[in-house]
Amino acid sequence: MALAMDVLGERWTMLIIRDLLLGPQRFVDLQAGLPDISPNVLSHRLRELQDSGVLRRRTLPPPAASRVYELTDWGAELAPIVSALGLWGSRTPIVSRTGEMRASSLMLSLRSTFSPSDEPDWSANYEIRIGADTFAVRVISGRLTEMARGQAAGPADAAITTDHKTLGLLVNHEEDLETAVGSGRMTLAGDVGAARRFLSAAGL
Repeated sequence: MALAMDVLGERWTMLIIRDLLLGPQRFVDLQAGLPDISPNVLSHRLRELQDSGVLRRRTLPPPAASRVYELTDWGAELAPIVSALGLWGSRTPIVSRTGEMRASSLMLSLRSTFSPSDEPDWSANYEIRIGADTFAVRVISGRLTEMARGQAAGPADAAITTDHKTLGLLVNHEEDLETAVGSGRMTLAGDVGAARRFLSAAGL
C-alpha cells in the first residue's frame, strides 16, 4: 500500500488515470478535462507516471500523427480501483454534488454501476452519444467487456443519444428513464430492447 501511494498519492494523479481509462488522450485533451491543473504540473505528473510504468507516450500513425498518452497494461489494472473510489466518493455525507459531469465521467459512472447478467444470449455492440462525444461499448454474454472513446469498429446493435445534463440526472437518480425518453432528451435507436437492457444493468 505504501508503494502504491508513492506512485498514486500525488494530487491530480488518479484523475489523470481516470481520464485515460477510456483510451489515449493528447496533452491538450487531458488539460481540458482538468481545467484547474497548470501545464507544468500536468507535465510533471505525466513524466512521473511514465517513469513508474503506469502510462506511456506514443505517436499515432498518419494522418493523425499526434502524440498521445495511454495506460500500460499495469496502469489499466487500476480501473476497478478508480471505480471503487468514485462510488465511495459519491456517497459522501457532507459534500454536495454540484456542477455538470463531463461525458467521460458519466460513462465511467455507468461502468462502475453496471451489474453483470447471467443471460448468456445477451451480447451487443452499443454506440452512446453524449452531446458531441461518442463512445463504443460492448457486452458479451452479459458482461461489459469494452468501453472506449470513439465509434465502434463494426455496426452498433443499438444507439443511445442524450446530453450531459440528462444523463447526469439519470446517474444521480434525479430523473427516471421513461421521463428522459418521453421528453425526447434521450433517444434509443436500433435494438431498443438491447438499449434498455444496458441502461437497466447500469442502474438507470
